[in-house]
Amino acid sequence: MRGIDTEVRKVRRRIFKEVASLAYYSQNLIDDMEALPYKLVNSDESEYWESIYRERAVVRERARLAMGMSLRPENAPVHMTQGVEESNIAEKYYEPPLMQVIPSACNACPENQYEVTNKCMGCLAHPCHEVCPRGAISFKNGKSVIDQDKCIKCGKCKTVCPYDAISHQVRPCAGACGVGAIESGTHGRAQINNDKCVSCGMCMVSCPFGAIADKSQIFQLIRAMQSGKKVVAQVAPAFVGQFGPKVTPDIFKTALKQLGFHDVYETAIGADMGALAEAKHYVEKVATGEQEFLLTSCCPSWSMLAKKFFPETIDSISNELTPMVATARKIKEDYPEASVVFIGPCAAKKLEAMRRSVRSDVDFVITFEELVGMFEAKGLLVEEIEAIETMEDATGAGRGYGVAGGVASAIEECIQTYYPDVEVNIEHAESLAECKKVLMLAKAGKKKGCLIEGMACPGGCVAGAGTNIPIVQATKEVNTFKANSKVKLPVPQEE
Repeated sequence: MRGIDTEVRKVRRRIFKEVASLAYYSQNLIDDMEALPYKLVNSDESEYWESIYRERAVVRERARLAMGMSLRPENAPVHMTQGVEESNIAEKYYEPPLMQVIPSACNACPENQYEVTNKCMGCLAHPCHEVCPRGAISFKNGKSVIDQDKCIKCGKCKTVCPYDAISHQVRPCAGACGVGAIESGTHGRAQINNDKCVSCGMCMVSCPFGAIADKSQIFQLIRAMQSGKKVVAQVAPAFVGQFGPKVTPDIFKTALKQLGFHDVYETAIGADMGALAEAKHYVEKVATGEQEFLLTSCCPSWSMLAKKFFPETIDSISNELTPMVATARKIKEDYPEASVVFIGPCAAKKLEAMRRSVRSDVDFVITFEELVGMFEAKGLLVEEIEAIETMEDATGAGRGYGVAGGVASAIEECIQTYYPDVEVNIEHAESLAECKKVLMLAKAGKKKGCLIEGMACPGGCVAGAGTNIPIVQATKEVNTFKANSKVKLPVPQEE
């Protein structure tokens, strides 16, 4: 469903717009928040669910998450607006869990089930019956039927069916999760095991019912901007093309300033710093054999995966500042009293900013999708804005971080340019499943001398949970922006 403008995406954006509107215009927050489910679901018949009551229940929970609050418990009487006072402030950090399943929205999809479809021809050979090790397949009116109590989910029947008549049903959210964090909870509904979850958000964007959502800081960000305090934005390299085909980087920067940001930086500045630092690290530690391999650190879900599931690799994770943090520190040097907001494609960055070591640098994290809600609430048509600013902070190397392989490519180019006598071995993995495979190989000693880039989202940051456009289109936009950069590589600072 990535890149398709589904009803789920439209509902999410409507919620972000309405919550931003509450922050901008509400004179009576409690009453207006109470009215929100009726404003969004104002007909007698539900457009998406079996009743307007269920649809409004879903809206209530989505609104709470969008205002930075947690879901209400199912077994206690908690008012929709309970806790709103704690959220009606200009500074609030994310509190885990970030990703949450909205019970009223979950369809309790089959976890792992093989079913015979109407494509079954009732063939004489019945190979599905012959290969079943538990005798789970019988026949009714000549067609195959699977006894779910006997089925052990081995999939042999599906493999041998000549008509592809056997379907393997997997929860979309579970199928998208590369770490097995989606489990079954009350009434067969999905629940997230937070001990396994790395907050990549792939479950959220893969659920056809929109039953998984993350928390947002847009309400508190707007409050900070209204307080009169300087708020400076840094935009992730994947921003190019996310806000319309006519929106150039210069137009986008101008639009952010019109929205109320005091200044705008490219996060690619920090990526440039990181590329130089990790190139030096590779040359001094890995190429000399002092360290077996080097793992990049800019993708927080990738780093979290390594730390949770492969703790023996922790010392191999680069301890250089991530681009987000490095850029934030540069902003704090230029504007010591300002608040910093990271605007990007990534849900996991929200938790990275919550870390104690990062809190002093990054005050807010919002996604491109959430930013659209702010633009819409203010009535700003980004495509119609005339550029009066220029976006020329970073080099092509840092701007390439937004696509899979871009991090490793930037580091490799730095090594080849500044350390031409050093041979570099590059590996990169995209998707958590592939990241796990490469970490297993590294753990087994089969990636010695390698620089390993991991990206939790298939396609890289342009495929993040908070993006607005199809991955292929976004990749093209980032690569074009990189190619058109006036400066191709960062230059090392003299020590």
